[in-house]
Amino acid sequence: MHYTQIPAHLLALLRQWTVIPAMPLALNAKREFQAGRQRALARYYMDAGAGGIAVGVHSTQFEIRDPAINLFEKVLGTVAEAIDDWSQRSEKRILKVAGICGRTDQALREADFVLRHGYHAGLLSLSAYRADSEDSMLDHCRRVSERIPLIGFYLQPAVGGRVLPYSFWRKFAEIDNLIAIKMAPFNRYQTLDVVRAVCEAGRDKEVTLYTGNDDNIVVDLLTEYCLQTLEGEKRVRIKGGLLGHWCVWTRSAVKLLQQLHEISGQQAVPAEILSMAVQVTDCNAAFFDAANQFSGCIPGIHEVLRRQGLLEGTWCLNPREVLSSGQLEEIDRVYRSYPQFNDDAFVADNLERWLQD
Repeated sequence: MHYTQIPAHLLALLRQWTVIPAMPLALNAKREFQAGRQRALARYYMDAGAGGIAVGVHSTQFEIRDPAINLFEKVLGTVAEAIDDWSQRSEKRILKVAGICGRTDQALREADFVLRHGYHAGLLSLSAYRADSEDSMLDHCRRVSERIPLIGFYLQPAVGGRVLPYSFWRKFAEIDNLIAIKMAPFNRYQTLDVVRAVCEAGRDKEVTLYTGNDDNIVVDLLTEYCLQTLEGEKRVRIKGGLLGHWCVWTRSAVKLLQQLHEISGQQAVPAEILSMAVQVTDCNAAFFDAANQFSGCIPGIHEVLRRQGLLEGTWCLNPREVLSSGQLEEIDRVYRSYPQFNDDAFVADNLERWLQD
């Protein structure tokens, strides 16, 4: 599949701006997959105004691919069906993004599966290439891109990624079937490497930049990059977010992104918006367990969804992946401190309907 086969209005939406939550995994106390809860999460994101959903990514837990667990196809198939059903009822469509992992053979199998289920693009993780050369990684990326449109993924080392130099991104940006890059190194220098590479490759019109820097969401979305290239000056912006942070309080995230795009056309950013940027980061620190090197990141997301009734608990496939000491209190604190960011009332009004099979 080539990106030109993606419905034109969905490609335009991606390039303009949208919210794409990185979807968590619904489990019960026995760590068994709950398809009904997974469908409810998808309905929540779509009714909240998300323009896409990313599933099979870090937030969905990479362990779904473990042969002993064998949940990859079941989870991605369930979400695809939920999106298709919602689209038929609402006469709207959203972008279906599938996480793609592993060495080339595995990645191609995953790409084939998700294409059969109507996914439009693959968010390509390079975690399986942590010890490989740049050339080896690039060959892998090119081969996968021959099968499915790609969204690049700069994942921070703390959760399984690796530092990738400018030289990698400069060549990666030249891949024809590349539609976007999610930048999530949680590092300003490394984020700039990606932006500069896309601009200097002359792909700034075709490759859309999305933030995955959950620690810097608002500032990423407000910043215009002005860079000098051999083709002259390039001015680009990060258009939206493909974020684990936005898989909670999603209705508020949609409103926030719209507000930031309205502000980005002004000459000056209001001081209160910069203060809000710090508040959003403070919430993320609690949810993602920054104090403990993100070890409680996924359970922290689950805890917020549990409080809203969307998930039954915080269980992960890995029994050792639990809330860190003090993390629950930190989530309590940001809930009290920033009530303007939650969408609890929206969830309460719709939860019963979303949970209906």
